[in-house]
Amino acid sequence: MSEKFKTSLAEGNHAFLTSLEGNWKGTTKVWFEPGVLADESPCEGTIKVVLGGRFVMHEYTGSLEQKPVEGIALYGYSIANQEWQAAWIDSFHNGTNIMFSTGKNNSLPFSVHAFYTPEPAWGWRTEIEMPNKNNLLITMFNIAPGGSGDKAVEINYTRH
Repeated sequence: MSEKFKTSLAEGNHAFLTSLEGNWKGTTKVWFEPGVLADESPCEGTIKVVLGGRFVMHEYTGSLEQKPVEGIALYGYSIANQEWQAAWIDSFHNGTNIMFSTGKNNSLPFSVHAFYTPEPAWGWRTEIEMPNKNNLLITMFNIAPGGSGDKAVEINYTRH
């Protein structure tokens, strides 16, 4: 294990990732158009530390318009590239695609960005913040070409 990783695991970005580990319950809100809440429903998630703290895996279930939704996200921080990274799959948003996202910031909050259409490219930004050790907020923004982003999904968790 490199010294940089040991330091990150003890007090840096990997320490933040490992602090997310646990069982979570909360509410998911979804917007299909700016400012118009389309759905609000309960959700549950489990976040596990994997590969010695290099990554965390988030598995979750919930519903959208009373239909089941499930998903998995893998979150990490690349010390070599100094960027947050995520791979996300789910049963509603992504079809059979894996969304790969990166964020070239070396500090918190966790923020990653991806494009999911060819030109003109639509984007997707995911932000993760932990206001305190028992609350977790995952917010996703849909970004129209040339836009700054509109809230699309908000998961507000409490540690269970």
